[in-house]
Amino acid sequence: MRRLSGMDSILFYDIKEYERPLFEAYNGGAFLFDYTESKLDEKTVALAKGYGAVCIFVNDAAGGAVIRKLKEYGVGLVALRCSGFNNVDMAAAEQCGVRVMRVPAYSPYSVAEHAMAMLLTLNRKIHKAYIRTRDFNFSLNHLIGFDLHGKTAGVVGTGRIGRTFIGICQGFGMRVLCHDVRPDPAAGLEYAPMEQLLAESDVISLHCPLTEDTRYIIGKKAFSRMKEGCILINTSRGGLIDSEALLDALLSGKLGGACLDVYEEEAGLFYEDKSVTGVQDELLSLIVSRPNVIVTSHQAYLTKEALDEITRTTLANFRAFFGKNAEKA
Repeated sequence: MRRLSGMDSILFYDIKEYERPLFEAYNGGAFLFDYTESKLDEKTVALAKGYGAVCIFVNDAAGGAVIRKLKEYGVGLVALRCSGFNNVDMAAAEQCGVRVMRVPAYSPYSVAEHAMAMLLTLNRKIHKAYIRTRDFNFSLNHLIGFDLHGKTAGVVGTGRIGRTFIGICQGFGMRVLCHDVRPDPAAGLEYAPMEQLLAESDVISLHCPLTEDTRYIIGKKAFSRMKEGCILINTSRGGLIDSEALLDALLSGKLGGACLDVYEEEAGLFYEDKSVTGVQDELLSLIVSRPNVIVTSHQAYLTKEALDEITRTTLANFRAFFGKNAEKA
């Protein structure tokens, strides 16, 4: 794998086949890149010996022990190819003097549009109709949905992605209730307490980061307060939802459906082909098997525009850290 080590050399963990060509094209020889499909964790951290930086993704695990090893190996930068940093022990990084940089924003449209696409697919049973018509079954039985127009959407988190999703919902003629730990009074949004949002929303979409305060923000109590038949969408982080409580809500009929692009135990599963071996996660298997659930594998960000911006911003982070004066791609 390694061609050469040095202070301005960077090891990419968990690299995807669609990422490498972009980084090579935009790099222009400014940095030495090496790649591994392995995820960063305590077992693979030794691969980083001799590199000045590592570049990681959403399911790499940069806990305290890993950060300390990176420091020991001479790694000065952990660069994330994503906006969330819940997989990095920030306190350990600060203590060790390891810099952490991320991509704070890329394309809010990619995630927001995917969230709406999942909602439309589940509500109007498009995925089921597609399978039927491929077998020349043109029956409309059990394909009834409901109008989004006039319904209430609850949006948890009103950052760039949340606001983009709000705009899409408003375009469908929906009322939007919002909840955020830092509400923006100048945004012209209808903010509400979480209890009201849960009780009044026909659709709830999560667009907040995963922190100690937001972990399991949707759990047993939240499901009990939801409107009967509500549809839940999560394109943020799996740990926002208690998966066992989610399954109970689906089985009881309390929840009308779920659109999940993330899962709390997705590491080692999402982005991998498990069609031959299957999965050992019984809870995920049960959730996926429900007829009113759609799961995509952390795909919401995956547009050309988002990948381009992620690449450019990550390279800008490299330049800032290493002090490169190379022209921006």
